[in-house]
Amino acid sequence: MKDYGMAEAETVDIFIIGGGVNGAGVARDAVGRGYSVMLAEMNDLASGTSSAATKLVHGGLRYLEHYEFRLVHEALAEREVLWAMAPHIIKPLRFVLPHHKGLRPAFVLRTGLAMYDYMGGRRLLPPTKTLDLRTHEAGRPLKAGYRTGFEYSDCWVDDARLVVLNARDAADRGAIIKVRTKVVSARRENGGWTVDVENDSGRQTVRATLLVNASGPWVDEVLRDTLGQSAAHNVRLVKGSHIVVRKLFEHDRCYIFQNADGRIIFAIPYENDYTLIGTTDEDYRADPEDVAISDAEIDYLLAAASEYFAEPVTREAIAWTYSGVRPLFDDGASAAQEATRDYVLKLDGDRQTGALVNVFGGKLTTYRRLADSVLDRIESVLGKRGDKWTAGSKLPGGEFEPLSFEAEARRLHKDYPGFAPDFIRRLMRLYGTKARAILTDSPSLEALGAHFGADLYAREVDHLVDNEWALTAEDILWRRTKLGLRVSREEAARLEAYVAGKVATSAHLVAAKAQ
Repeated sequence: MKDYGMAEAETVDIFIIGGGVNGAGVARDAVGRGYSVMLAEMNDLASGTSSAATKLVHGGLRYLEHYEFRLVHEALAEREVLWAMAPHIIKPLRFVLPHHKGLRPAFVLRTGLAMYDYMGGRRLLPPTKTLDLRTHEAGRPLKAGYRTGFEYSDCWVDDARLVVLNARDAADRGAIIKVRTKVVSARRENGGWTVDVENDSGRQTVRATLLVNASGPWVDEVLRDTLGQSAAHNVRLVKGSHIVVRKLFEHDRCYIFQNADGRIIFAIPYENDYTLIGTTDEDYRADPEDVAISDAEIDYLLAAASEYFAEPVTREAIAWTYSGVRPLFDDGASAAQEATRDYVLKLDGDRQTGALVNVFGGKLTTYRRLADSVLDRIESVLGKRGDKWTAGSKLPGGEFEPLSFEAEARRLHKDYPGFAPDFIRRLMRLYGTKARAILTDSPSLEALGAHFGADLYAREVDHLVDNEWALTAEDILWRRTKLGLRVSREEAARLEAYVAGKVATSAHLVAAKAQ
């Protein structure tokens, strides 16, 4: 049972502020090397930027235009590393780039994709090829004027689950993960840090030798308001918004579309019955908590998609929208879409004064390499405790080979023949081999307990509360799963009441045990 309360005063080697992909990745790597770790996230895990991405593990084809060669090379090399780590939540995709007359010439696209293939270190992902969109199935949803397309490989990831599984593995290895826990102050004392944290159960003081500020869009705010560095200005906040519409095409490829303004958007199959379209890029100066898509962004995405699809994409087709704020390192670029997507790490202080590692920027694709680089800084202060280990490791549920997902899904369905194949596949995509912990000895849906709409049952909800820090219906419907697309308001309200009751009971049991 998860500890919902505040423990007695803790002393740890490393305290991490922020429960996005960077914070969770650093926590997992650090505890795996032998350091004691505590992580505090003021909201839910992945509740900020890390659940508002386009959900790709990719090299970033367009970054080549901005000469981000190191970032592209590192990201391309990580695709198959991450796919092998988590073949349940990561899968390969083929992307179709139609040639648009009047925009980038075909030879430029061919050259860029040749570089993409050459730099990528592919073993399992297939190479680029040229398509005749007049006859290929990828051309059918498009307007008749598109003749040539280029198909290349990247990967898809369930972004929020990537964060949760890193946190879960970190906790299994001994890290303390606290959600809905805000760091109210942190100060240097006696060669380390005294950190005050607060949640619904009260306030706690933690002693740490080293502090990692991985708070994403709030990184400068933490530096100013929590750590007292009043002049902090390191990140450029850029809003990216997406729309999810009814399925626009039947095949399983994705599209990458060029726009006349130099930007690109993706159109990606999403949750079986939908298409994800995004993203936008515009500077953002408000509170990241309040980020939301604007009418102008919706119009932009609809117009950009309708430039390519034969059937115009309209507002009536929109099922859901989401927005996030990317904390890009402020490199002085004139336009938001030109700002670097590379990460920057800064070490402030030492073992005598109290060391602080600040994390600026970063991408889902490079989170493991970012964590590895953070650990280089940590080792320079605390000394080496263990070797690099995350390359070749497995995230919970990913204990099978990258190309074996279909075989694993068939095996699970064979063992649980009383369930629909789509239900089994959904559980496999979310939990991998851990799906068996939810199904256990259940012969049918009725044995899974109360039904909360779609194919969500109490057994799965209990698993998410007990093992994945889910404390609200929103955590379950929009981050641990995407079933918010399929349940009614009434069903969501029933789920909220159920989760609240379970969390309250769990907290009571923890409090009683502590007495």
